[in-house]
Amino acid sequence: MSAHPLVKEKVTRLRDETTPPKIFRELVAEIATLLLYEATADLPTEPREIKTPLALYRGARLKDKVGLIPVLRAGIGMVEAALELMPEAQVWHIGLFRDERTLRPISYYNKLPSSATVQVCLVLDPMLATGGSATETVDILKKWGAERIKYVGIIAAPEGVRALSSAHPDVPIHVAALDERLNEKGYIVPGLGDAGDRQFGTG
Repeated sequence: MSAHPLVKEKVTRLRDETTPPKIFRELVAEIATLLLYEATADLPTEPREIKTPLALYRGARLKDKVGLIPVLRAGIGMVEAALELMPEAQVWHIGLFRDERTLRPISYYNKLPSSATVQVCLVLDPMLATGGSATETVDILKKWGAERIKYVGIIAAPEGVRALSSAHPDVPIHVAALDERLNEKGYIVPGLGDAGDRQFGTG
C-alpha cells in the first residue's frame, strides 16, 4: 500500500461518486504513474555510454525487456501512464470478466505469442477484489514463461490480496489503498464502484 500523500489525495478524488469519467481517467493515469514509479524501483540496469553536447557520459538503461499486461477492460486506463515511463515496453492484453453468479474469472481474450518475449511483466488492473482475475492472469503469464511478475493496482480488498499472495507468493503487489472488505456481490467496500464503468461512462 502506498503511503505517498499525492497518492492518498488522488485516490480520495477517484473514489468520489461525483467525479466524471474524464477526470476519473486522468486520476487513474496519475495514480498509475506514481505506483509504477515505486513498483519499478528495483528493475536491473546495465551501463550505457552516450555523448552529451560536452563530453562522453556513462549512464544506464533498463537491462530487461518489460511487458505491460492490462487486464481488460479496466486495466486499459493504466497503460498510457506506463508507456510514458517506459516507452519501449511491450503491451499484451488479457481479457477476463467475472461471472457475477460464481465470482470466478472467465477468459475471453488472450493474444500472447507462443513464448515469452519479455523478462518482467507488470499486470495492470485497478481493482484487486476477489483476486480471481489477478491469479488467473499470473497463471497465464507463468505458463507463457514470464520470469518475473508484479501486480500494480489501485484499490485492493484483503480477500484479493490473500488470494493472490496464497496462489503466487513470489508476485509483489503494489496498490494505492487496501480497503475494508468485499460485499456479498464481490465489490470492494468502500471502494469506488466499477472501475471500467466509471472510466468509460457505462455505469
